[in-house]
Amino acid sequence: MASTEAQQARTNQQRSESEAMRSTPQPKFQPRIVAASSLLAAGLFLAACGQAPDTKDGAKAETKTEQPIVVTYDGGLFVLDGESLDLVEDIKLDGYNRVSPAGDDRHVLVSTAKGFRILDAAAAKLSDDTFKADKPGHVVHHADKTVLFADGTGDITVFDPEDLGAGLPKTQTFHSDDPHHGVAVTLEDGRTLATFGDEESAKGVRVLDAKGKETDRDNDCPGTHGEATAADEVVAFGCENGVLVYADGKFSKIDSPDKYGRVGSQEGHEESTKLLGDYKTDPEAELERPERVSVIDPANGKLKLVDLGTSYSFQSLGRGPHGEGLVLGTDGALHVIDMDSAKVSDSFPVIDKWEEPLDWQQTRPSLFVGDHTAYVTSPDEKKIYAVDTHSGEITAETTLPQASNEITGAL
Repeated sequence: MASTEAQQARTNQQRSESEAMRSTPQPKFQPRIVAASSLLAAGLFLAACGQAPDTKDGAKAETKTEQPIVVTYDGGLFVLDGESLDLVEDIKLDGYNRVSPAGDDRHVLVSTAKGFRILDAAAAKLSDDTFKADKPGHVVHHADKTVLFADGTGDITVFDPEDLGAGLPKTQTFHSDDPHHGVAVTLEDGRTLATFGDEESAKGVRVLDAKGKETDRDNDCPGTHGEATAADEVVAFGCENGVLVYADGKFSKIDSPDKYGRVGSQEGHEESTKLLGDYKTDPEAELERPERVSVIDPANGKLKLVDLGTSYSFQSLGRGPHGEGLVLGTDGALHVIDMDSAKVSDSFPVIDKWEEPLDWQQTRPSLFVGDHTAYVTSPDEKKIYAVDTHSGEITAETTLPQASNEITGAL
C-alpha cells in the first residue's frame, strides 16, 4: 500500500493535470482543455463567418486575425496569427493563467483567480466578462455546448459558445455534492455526464438529465480524471485502473493491463472510434515520466500500450486531422501514432531535448493541433513552430518576447 506521502503526491499530480483535454480538450475538450480537443481539427482554420459579433455597446468587434493562437507567459498572453505566427497583441495579465478554446471560431477562455475570463482572440481583446468560478478547471466543448467545471465548488456551467460576444451568454448550472478536481460534458440529447467525488479524489461519473436530476452513476473509476469523446458520441473518462466508458446510455469499464495503470489525460477525435491517452504505473512517484501512451478502443473494450522510447508531459498529446495520434516527446520530436495498429508510424524532429519539470506550473514545451498544423512551443528558445502534421515540415516559426507556457487556439 502506498504511503500517506505517496498518496498525497499522487493526489497533487492528479489535480495538476488537465483531454483535452488537452483534451480538454481537452477537446478537444483539451484540458492539456483537455477536453474539447476532439473538435480542434474540425475548425481552427475556418475564417470567422459572417459579421463580427456585437459588443455590449452595439459596435462591431474588430477582427485582427481569423486564425488566432493564444500563448500564455508569466504575466500575460500573446495572441498570434496562426498562419504566419506574427505577434498580433501582447496582453498583460498578472498571475498564473491557463487557456482553453471557448468552442467557437473566435473566443478563448482564460482561467484566472476569479473564474473563466472571455478573450476575443480574433480581435485580440481581453474582456472583463467572466464566468465566476472558484478554482476554474476543465473546459469541454461538445454537441454545440461548452461546459465549465469549478474545482473549488464542483459547480458545472453550460452555455452555447455561439452566444459569446455581447456580454455573458445565458447559462445553465448544475451542482456537485462535493468540491473536487472534476470534468463534465453535455451530450447531444441534453444529458450531462459529470464526475463526482471529494477534495481528495474523484471516484466516478454520474448522468444528469436536462433539468439536472441524476438518472445513473458508476463508481468504478478511482481517481477519475480527464474526458474525451470518440465517434458516435462515445465518452471515456480516465481512471487509476483503466477507462470508464459511456455509450448508448450505458457504462462499461476497460481495465488497464497493470493493477495500477492510470489514464489521466485523453485526446479524442469525433471521426475516430479510438482515443489516445497517457499511461502511468507508479502510484508512489512524485512525478512519473512515462514512455508509453495508451490507445483505447471502446468498441472492442481494449486498451493497448505504445512504447515511444521517450517520455512526455500532460501538455504533449494531440490528434491530427485524420484522427492520428500526436505526441510531443522529451526527445524533441513529434511522434505520429497509427491508431488502428497502435504503433508509431512516423517521428518528426522539431525542438531540442527537454525534461518535464517537477512543478506543473513551470514552463515546458507544449503541443496544440489545429487542422493540419501542429503548434509546438520551445520555452528555452522563446520560440514557437508550426509543423505540417503530414510531412513534418516546419511551415512557420517565430521568436517570442518571453518564454511561453500554455498554448491554445479558437475552434
